[in-house]
Amino acid sequence: MNNVGGIHLPHIADVLNVIELALPLGIAYSGGADSTALLHAAALRWPGQVSAIHIHHGLQAAADDFVRHCEATCAALGVPLHVVHVQAKKAGGESPEDAARKARYAALASEALAHGMSTVALAQHADDQVETLLLALSRGAGVAGMAGMPAEFERFGVRFVRPLLGMGAQAIRDALQVQGIAYAHDPTNDDLAYTRNRIRHRLLPVLAEVFPQYRETFGRSARNMALAQETLAQAAMQLIATVGSPPKISALQGLPRASQGNVLRHWLKTGFGATGSEAQMNELLDQIADCTNRGKGIRIKVAGGFVERHGAALAYLPSL
Repeated sequence: MNNVGGIHLPHIADVLNVIELALPLGIAYSGGADSTALLHAAALRWPGQVSAIHIHHGLQAAADDFVRHCEATCAALGVPLHVVHVQAKKAGGESPEDAARKARYAALASEALAHGMSTVALAQHADDQVETLLLALSRGAGVAGMAGMPAEFERFGVRFVRPLLGMGAQAIRDALQVQGIAYAHDPTNDDLAYTRNRIRHRLLPVLAEVFPQYRETFGRSARNMALAQETLAQAAMQLIATVGSPPKISALQGLPRASQGNVLRHWLKTGFGATGSEAQMNELLDQIADCTNRGKGIRIKVAGGFVERHGAALAYLPSL
């Protein structure tokens, strides 16, 4: 399933059938091409069992036009539409994009649960995955970052799935064009001030010319990285059972440095949603190594907070 000709909405509906999905199903529906294809295919596959959820961020003048387009499309399909207004507030050390993403998932989950849906399908596709990997690579990401977007995950009590990760953007648009299905165009997707848009419009065409199979190979790399990350997470959980949570400093010092780093990254990420930079984590490991007496303190900024020594163990204090 890649960016080749011949993909059509019944084919996408068949892709949905491969995934075990609990019905009724929610579709995160922006009105754009990708979520439009997903909504039509899901409505075709499970008539009467699909609802659309539209997140209204109110960040651009066209937002109300998107709602009207979604209302018209859902009315024509006989699909219920739930519009949720969201205003994202970013926490300390959090980017506006991260804040908006977190607010969007929380709103999707809340609305889905309110209407008896335990699963929400998202419309990210193979090109989105490639863009995510390139962004992660440009930031010097580790295994977790290079795993890209997972095909499914759970958040806020709801299962989220991405059934279109194996399909290219152009193939999806071709399917809509062949069947004469209209979709909304978000003008911000053409704004080259955004790095992701520069990747999409400038870099991906070059990749297609040099590496025609890049969608498949990048996707395979992401899956391999996801497996590696799962292995690291399992190892970290086993070690945390020994060093404790919060981790005891003396127990950490008895581990190899690489294992210390793995434990600390897992503790920070799972407990506080914090991901430290390479420099921050190296400094933290150095301070742990130097912590050889009771009077030696530890305090270092990691992501949006501080790791400190509290007695014999570490503590993480998020910034207010």
